[in-house]
Amino acid sequence: MRRRAIPAAALTLALMWLVWGVYFVAPDEEAVTRVLGKARPTAAGPGLHWNWPRPVGRVDKLKVREAKRLTLGFAAADRVLGGDATPAEARWLTGDRNVVHVRLVVLYAIHDPLAYSLRFADTDSLLETSGRNALLRVVAGMGVDELLTTGKVAVQQSVQAASQELFDRFGTGVTVLSASLEGVSPPSLVREAFNDVASAREDRDRLIREAESYRNEVVPVARGEARALVAGAESFRTAEVERATGEADRFRSIANADQGARAEIRTRTYLETMERVLPRMRKTILEPGQSTIDIDFLRRELTTGSNGQP
Repeated sequence: MRRRAIPAAALTLALMWLVWGVYFVAPDEEAVTRVLGKARPTAAGPGLHWNWPRPVGRVDKLKVREAKRLTLGFAAADRVLGGDATPAEARWLTGDRNVVHVRLVVLYAIHDPLAYSLRFADTDSLLETSGRNALLRVVAGMGVDELLTTGKVAVQQSVQAASQELFDRFGTGVTVLSASLEGVSPPSLVREAFNDVASAREDRDRLIREAESYRNEVVPVARGEARALVAGAESFRTAEVERATGEADRFRSIANADQGARAEIRTRTYLETMERVLPRMRKTILEPGQSTIDIDFLRRELTTGSNGQP
């Protein structure tokens, strides 16, 4: 009986060991399986699978649809607990030799489980080092003023691109989803001076905007008035030129007519003058053939006319 019980127990243990090799992969996971240390060429997708149990086989499940966080410049635990990052981790040297505190979060996802699990012994440390190198390269290429004001979006985009380049170069099997700046600030010893500079820069920008607004209001009005003055001057010039041209043409026509009929014009002018002058004068008419004039008679007539007598 004992001899029969030992094989049965061994068979039972073997069956239990084989059943232990059954594993389930969740919908957001993929599994990397190994047999005698050699990985299978493809990852196992969601569902129920079997692989040789340990120590012959090994199964590593990876959440390939989960966004993982990589913190640079601070520790995630410190952020949750409200603590500060280690000074050496938070300080970065800018291109103009200033020191700033930069805190950045890189979100990434696993797109190649085999490369992520098998190529490096500590892939997370490699990702952190690569991310720090990417951030260091980006910050070193920018000035402190740009980092603290207008360059934050550029930093995020550049770090994302540089991190992805390094991850692909090392073959980590990771895709960078985004890079987000959690904060950029000067060191505490010079923070007040930086704040004063930032306030002065904001005042300068405000004054520039106000000046541009005033310019946009005044310049169109001045240009309109200038156009109206120019149009008025052009109109006046045109009217004066036309008037002078008309007078010159009339004078030339009169001069041309005078050159052709000078005697007739002289006679007509004489007659018109007489028509205006004679009605206002007393006249004495002499009969034809009378050769002498009685001067005394004319004087009496003039005297009578001046006294109002008929």
